[in-house]
Amino acid sequence: MNICVFLSAADLDDRYTVPAREFAELLGRGGHTLVWGGSESGLMEVVADGVQAAGGRLVGVSVDFLAAKARTNADEMVIARDLAERKALLLEKSDAIVIMVGGTGTLDEATEILELKKHGKHTKPVVLLNTAGFYDGLREQFQRMEDEGFLPVPLTDLVFFAKDGVGALAYLEESAGLQ
Repeated sequence: MNICVFLSAADLDDRYTVPAREFAELLGRGGHTLVWGGSESGLMEVVADGVQAAGGRLVGVSVDFLAAKARTNADEMVIARDLAERKALLLEKSDAIVIMVGGTGTLDEATEILELKKHGKHTKPVVLLNTAGFYDGLREQFQRMEDEGFLPVPLTDLVFFAKDGVGALAYLEESAGLQ
């Protein structure tokens, strides 16, 4: 399965890197392909290293103004013209999406993917990997949106919140009929 992972390119502490590495190793050992932003820095590098070391493939989609930071030994690397094209390519090349910890770029990717799913533009499973409770506030906001009628579909139809990589991968594999 081609699993797109949206995540930070920042250097982060062990409470984020250790679970990210564990999830990456699960992907690689499971024979999955990581589809990601292609960066050779921060948490993006940690996940790519883990997937590759465990035998998985890497498909990167960088963007022209970040091309200098693109991983040189990915199995495939595409350079998009801009962020909009990058997001479209990441979605096109994936069977499922996992949103890990990140900043405004990750949040932008997450909301766009969920908005597209809400409007039926894709049906791919989406997981928010809630490492160290990072997305507790966002989960609360989404629940409020649902409770107050702002979501035309149930929140559970849009996104699955996983507390760890094992739960995230199990949900994706079950959604794909691999279990």
